Amino acid sequence: MTVDTLIRRQRRYIERMYTDRFSLSRVVEITEPWGETRHERQVIYQDQPCRISQRALGTNNQGEPANDIVYETKLFCSPGLRIQQGDEITVTRAGETRAYIAGEPFLYLTHQEVSLQRRERA
Repeated sequence: MTVDTLIRRQRRYIERMYTDRFSLSRVVEITEPWGETRHERQVIYQDQPCRISQRALGTNNQGEPANDIVYETKLFCSPGLRIQQGDEITVTRAGETRAYIAGEPFLYLTHQEVSLQRRERA
């Protein structure tokens, strides 16, 4: 059995655990036909299989007038997807959708891991 075969098998095994879905958008530069450039948010990936896992417990930084809630989560997905630090990622898990900002991805042969930060106010 070749190394490529083993990697493909391991990747299929890992991808069976992808029970969540994510969409990704980022700001891209668009050049108009008349030469003007502008920045626009575009959807890059939609409804991609993934798995999220809580990396650290959320903290509640109470302040006036609102509480800041900070969560850090890890996203596991296909290594073939091009994710960049700062991308906006929306993950749907068990019918609940949450928005995150991507950290720098770490690629493996079988998957990639991306640190996600979620910041909301309570």
